[in-house]
Amino acid sequence: MCGIVGAIAERNITAVLVEGLKRLEYRGYDSAGVALLTEQGALDRRRRVGKVSELQAALQAEPLAGRLGIAHTRWATHGAPSERNAHPHFSGKEPGHELAVVHNGIIENHEELRERLKGLGYVFSSDTDTETIVHLLDHKLQQLGDLSAALKAAIPELHGAYGLAVISARQPDRLLAARSGSPLVIGLGLGENFLASDQLALRQVTDRFMYLEEGDIAEIRRDGVQIWDAAGQPVQREAVQYHEGAEAADKGEYRHFMLKEIHEQPRAIADCLRGRLLRAHIPTGKKAPLLEQYHIRCKAGGSHAGINRRYRNGRSAGFRGSAKTGGEHPPRHGGRESIQPSRMAVPAIHAPDRRLGRGVGSRRRQAGRPAGAFGDHRSDRAGPQAGGD
Repeated sequence: MCGIVGAIAERNITAVLVEGLKRLEYRGYDSAGVALLTEQGALDRRRRVGKVSELQAALQAEPLAGRLGIAHTRWATHGAPSERNAHPHFSGKEPGHELAVVHNGIIENHEELRERLKGLGYVFSSDTDTETIVHLLDHKLQQLGDLSAALKAAIPELHGAYGLAVISARQPDRLLAARSGSPLVIGLGLGENFLASDQLALRQVTDRFMYLEEGDIAEIRRDGVQIWDAAGQPVQREAVQYHEGAEAADKGEYRHFMLKEIHEQPRAIADCLRGRLLRAHIPTGKKAPLLEQYHIRCKAGGSHAGINRRYRNGRSAGFRGSAKTGGEHPPRHGGRESIQPSRMAVPAIHAPDRRLGRGVGSRRRQAGRPAGAFGDHRSDRAGPQAGGD
């Protein structure tokens, strides 16, 4: 679960980038890095394996300052966790690298692009799919001479999911971003603007945000933002003010973020349902005919919650459904049927018992009932057998 932070300002932004990465540590990562355009007009970077604190130590030993920069926390997909695979990635002739890129997501055709770019003379220094992006952008920039035009020309050749942040030594007055399947948000300031994969990374510098939509490309300058949609047309995205407290990005009284998220589940479910359900009851009859039968699709640790909710819905609300783990569903592609949105329900998550540190299953075991004793767990078929990704 990678994280992106970017900034363009009239002040040194190194601390802003590092603080943004620290606020994204809850996502999980194996390496971190930062790249800035220095006062000398050159791109420079620091990358380290391990925690953001390791990157901080590197920056203290070898300070880096600039008014335009990008930063990243990486969760390895292509290439092992290592400094050479850590972001940001550079392209351009030594010693004056012209482009730096950070990337969330996966480029599915990276092997094909890698071979093509090698044929054009590009030398790869990492095992990542991200390095194909920065070299492809450099190739387009050499042809077109404008960073925005280069990004627009490169995007159709990238197959997969991505959230991109790009800076160039050749055009130091802008920060470029592109979104396809991976969220990005622009933070709006006074004489400075920011970019992140999560608004929590920017709460220390702004509370006004502009969310990029699928297919958007953004050119971020100190004094404004220009956005083009997936069709290449200029668009305006609404600027919204973020009201969530800063504590949302802090562990608070909990030892780690996972424990905090577990205990926040009841409030999160309540906030999600508030205003959508009448008197805290699931609407039935003509108002919600699709709830007569449903599927609950469970991922990661959600299996027990899904089975629990299937049992409780059947017992208390009379709904007939099934609970399946994500691994039981085939991929969407290849002609296999997938679960349709109208046939799905979200499992309600029970609150753990704070005294025992356990959930419903543990309390039942203490009462002498075997684990999973929620009744008949055979999967009731609710219409055609469904699959998903």
